[in-house]
Amino acid sequence: MSIRTSAPTPLRRANALGAAWMIAAMAGFAVEDAFVKALSQHLPIGQVLVMFGFGGAFVFGALALMTGQKLLSRDVASFPMRLRVLFEVGGRLFYILALALIPLSAATVILQATPIVVVAAAALVFGERVGWRRWAAILLGMAGVLVILRPGSDSFSVLSLLAVLGMLGFAGRDLASRAAPASLGTAVLGFYGFLAVVVAGGIFSLWSQVPFIAPDAAAVQFTAGAVASGVAAYSCLMKAMRTGEVSAVTPFRYVRLVFGLALGAVLFGERLTGFMLIGSAMIVLSGLFIIGRGSYAPAAMVRR
Repeated sequence: MSIRTSAPTPLRRANALGAAWMIAAMAGFAVEDAFVKALSQHLPIGQVLVMFGFGGAFVFGALALMTGQKLLSRDVASFPMRLRVLFEVGGRLFYILALALIPLSAATVILQATPIVVVAAAALVFGERVGWRRWAAILLGMAGVLVILRPGSDSFSVLSLLAVLGMLGFAGRDLASRAAPASLGTAVLGFYGFLAVVVAGGIFSLWSQVPFIAPDAAAVQFTAGAVASGVAAYSCLMKAMRTGEVSAVTPFRYVRLVFGLALGAVLFGERLTGFMLIGSAMIVLSGLFIIGRGSYAPAAMVRR
């Protein structure tokens, strides 16, 4: 007769910790989006990205130097890091273009497809086993996204492909972060990630041909808030992607939609429809089911 124990295994603990880091990251990114939304009303979007990118790079660069991490090393030029920078630039650039050309709600919802791409790629690249129950839960979350998006409505157009390209860029960035050399700490990854934001801002500025302007006091404050929340969220995201299984951690990206809807309603007076609430509930339930299964297959090494 076997005795079942309720003590969590190391992998289950790692998955739970990774999920907590991911939830914290998504809350931070939602706050960052609110600051950037306010900042874009004061400055051109290209300038917003450049200022935000330089601010984040400065903070992470200082943290790296304070903790003895080298900003220049052979590992920085490794293939996963080069891929990571390219995906970061592409993700930021196309997502910002989507925000400029399609409704914010459509771009935000399309971004929530990132976990599906990451989970599928993780199964192929890292050999992680994804059982049918977790796939079913993930598909439930995606169904919630569709409930919010409602394909065929006026909010969906061919231009939404820009948001899809941005989503693919972010998914590639996260996978490349997991494949990056373990010698590169979060501060170093954040430093180069935010430098990529500067590059994306420069490309956007050249495309839009909108000149930079002198920021006012409100713009400076919004930039500081965006940098602070962005740096915190970025740190949490890197820890999440290096803790536990990718297939168990990444579905919690969905909670960003919940935080975004709440901040939109409270700060910007956006109206929450029944479809948004139902879809958001489906997304949250899918994530809770995945983390509550308690029977993760130890197919992959836990990286920190």
